Parts: sequence; C-alpha cells; structure tokens
Amino acid sequence: MTKRKICIVVASRANYGRIKSVLEAVSEHPELELQLIVGASALLYRFGSVIDIIRKDGFEIVATLYSIVEGENPTTMAKSTGLAILEFATLFENLQPDIVLTVADRFETMATAVAASYMNIPLAHTQGGELTGSIDESVRHAISKLAHVHFPATEKAGEILKQLGENPEKIFVVGCPSIDLAARVNRSLPKDFFLKYGGTGPPIDPSKPYLVVLQHPVTTEYGEGFQQINETLQAVNKLNIQTVWLWPNVDAGSDDISKGIRMFRERHRSSPIHYYRNFSPEDYIVLISNCACIIGNSSSAIREGAYLGIPAVNIGSRQRNRERGPNVIDVGYNRLEIEQGIRKQIAHGKYPSSHIYGDGTAGKKIAEHLAKVKIQIQKHFFYDK
Repeated sequence: MTKRKICIVVASRANYGRIKSVLEAVSEHPELELQLIVGASALLYRFGSVIDIIRKDGFEIVATLYSIVEGENPTTMAKSTGLAILEFATLFENLQPDIVLTVADRFETMATAVAASYMNIPLAHTQGGELTGSIDESVRHAISKLAHVHFPATEKAGEILKQLGENPEKIFVVGCPSIDLAARVNRSLPKDFFLKYGGTGPPIDPSKPYLVVLQHPVTTEYGEGFQQINETLQAVNKLNIQTVWLWPNVDAGSDDISKGIRMFRERHRSSPIHYYRNFSPEDYIVLISNCACIIGNSSSAIREGAYLGIPAVNIGSRQRNRERGPNVIDVGYNRLEIEQGIRKQIAHGKYPSSHIYGDGTAGKKIAEHLAKVKIQIQKHFFYDK
C-alpha cells in the first residue's frame, strides 16, 4: 500500500509544542509517511535550538530551511517570508508531498501556505478560525482561505471558518494538539528541574512559589515594545517573587523587548528573576503547571493554561478576542494594572480545568483525517445562495 506523504513544518519553539502530538500520530499511522521540515527560528541558538530537542525526541528530519533575515523589524519579517517561499518551493518540488500541514498564524506559516498553494499541493491548516489581535489574525484567516482541510481547535473557530466560506465537509473540530501534551505529561516538579536548562540569574527554588513570564512583540504596535516590556519588568520586580522569564519570539519588535530585558537584567542583578531561552514541550507543561501565575501575551496561557487551570494575566492586545476559560484576566500595558492582576491571580490560586481547547486527543484525530480525507485542488466559496 502506498502511504500518503504528509509534510509538516516546525518553525519555532511554540510551533513544535503545538504540533508534536500530530508528528507522533502521523509517524505511527500505517497509511501515512511523515516528511518533517525544520526551519526559521527553530534552527537558531538564541531562540532555543528547537532542532536539537526535535532530534532528541527521535524524529527524522528530511530537510532544514534557513530563512530568517536579521533585524526583527517589519521589513525583515516581510523579507523572511519571501525568502521562505523560495526555499519551500524547492523543498516541496523535491519531496513531492501529498498534503502539506501548516500550523496557526506565523509568517513562516504564511510562506508554507503560499508555496504549497501555487504548487497545487493540498494544504491542511491547524488552529484556523480563531480571533486575536496583531497581524496574526489577518495571517491566520488568509491561510484559511488557501487551505483545503481545516483542523480548528474550538467549535466557535469552526463556525468562523464556515463564515469565511470554507467547505463545511472539510472542517474538522479536533481541539488544539498542545492540549495532548498537557493531558499526558507527568506534571510533578523534580528538584533538579531548573538546573538542566542553564540560563542566567538567581537560581529558582522549586519548593517555593514562582511566576512565569512570556511576552512577545506585537507586530502592529512595532516601536512600542521597549516601553511595554519595561512596564511588565517593573511590575514583576516589585512583587519580589522568584520568576522564570522566557525570551520573546522572532517577530518584528523582538529586539526592542530583548533590549529592555537585558538593560533591566544589568541594572537589577539581585532581582529574583532567572532568564531562560527555551524548555522542551513536555517540560514547558511541567513549568507552567507548577507556577503561581503565568504572565505576558502568549496563547499558551490561554490554551494549555485553561486545561491546566493555571492563573494567567494576559497583557495588552496580542490575544484580544481569543476564546478563553475563566483562568485568564486581562490588563493593559501599565505596571500597576499588571502588578494588581498578578496579586489577584496568586490569591485566587488554581482554577478548574476547562476543555475549551480540547480533551487531549487532537493528534490522533488529525492523523486519521489526513489519511482518509478526499481533496480537490480547486476551492470554491461556500455561501447561502
């Protein structure tokens, strides 16, 4: 029996966490062959060398793709997208996949979608139909219009895809694959948990409460990141609680946020903040499962955080309008608001688990649909005549 070749691209640390269970399910499926491409920031040391974690997890990588133009500004973001389209076209021509599966809403995802579409390769898309802030929402909807098969995480997202004119028969609400990891991981915190990841700053004592901060640039607010991150830094510093701080992603404005973090680190060496580049997907679940509160603008606070019941303080507009469970409160870019929000969430403690983003079975469902779904290259807009 000829196996259907499924090409999946991992382009960032968040990307990997949100697709790992699908990689496993596709690898194990008797009717599918996994073609794994690793590229963009997943190859770079300063963003956590995700490729090393992927190899350690035992996945075979068929190709790597270098496409990041240095600068972390809107111009380099656009150029990185264009460069990735060129590289993907070559890789897809060589690999001849039957379906390309792309994840969520990043600029690398857009490049994957454009290249596959122009080469008449069926495109599958996870996490489409979600509403958020920043350029991410526009990119996500654009990719949905190029995709032939959709794997939204929630019922509401599935309905939005229908409103976008997508074929209801090709929309499969499966949940978010990142919840698969949250559902299966042993969440106990080993005594040596923080030692293996190095980083800089005072050591984190796993027997005491700690915070987790992950704040990315907002591309549509480019130029404001330095001020925004300083408000968060000052709020967290005033709390004087040991804190795990993760570096931002590669989006436009990353340099401003990184600059703010570095300047603060030099001036406040005694502050109980330890800075890390990355954690493996499973260890990231352990990390946030045991924290007193997760702070910033990462969707993981909303997705995995809901399932795990982790108190979360969402800052700013990056996750505006995204569906969320009761574990999240929203604040602006104001140190007093942020500080008060964190105090409120710490006092509240754990929330009940919410399955708004799935029950932990998304990976296997996606693999099964990829094996069975029938696809026509020519798409049509579906609407009520």
